[in-house]
Amino acid sequence: MGESARTIAVIDDDLRVLESLVNLLASCGYKAEGYRSAEKFLSVDGLSKTSCIVTDVEMPVMSGLGLLHYVRSVNSPVPVVIITGKPSDNSEAFYLERGAIGFFRKPVDGDALVDLIKSVC
Repeated sequence: MGESARTIAVIDDDLRVLESLVNLLASCGYKAEGYRSAEKFLSVDGLSKTSCIVTDVEMPVMSGLGLLHYVRSVNSPVPVVIITGKPSDNSEAFYLERGAIGFFRKPVDGDALVDLIKSVC
């Protein structure tokens, strides 16, 4: 598998979560790139360089839902995993119905996240 096929974008405005997930994915052999906002990710053309996106929901300006909607609206095949520290009872179904391939509550179960990413990347 080529390097571009193993690049995972992690997007979260919480620096501790961002660094933790980037380090976890890097330790599993992925090229993990961290972004503090969806806008920064899109401004560097991250979508064309990424094989999977892991994004927080609650972020200023563009939310994780906004990013998911954008990715689907441009017909990108890049899978999107949603993470949140503020889930509701129906959060998982809501995001999966809108095209996310996975949904995790914070703190994220690292093993389950890596297993999901391995299945799609």
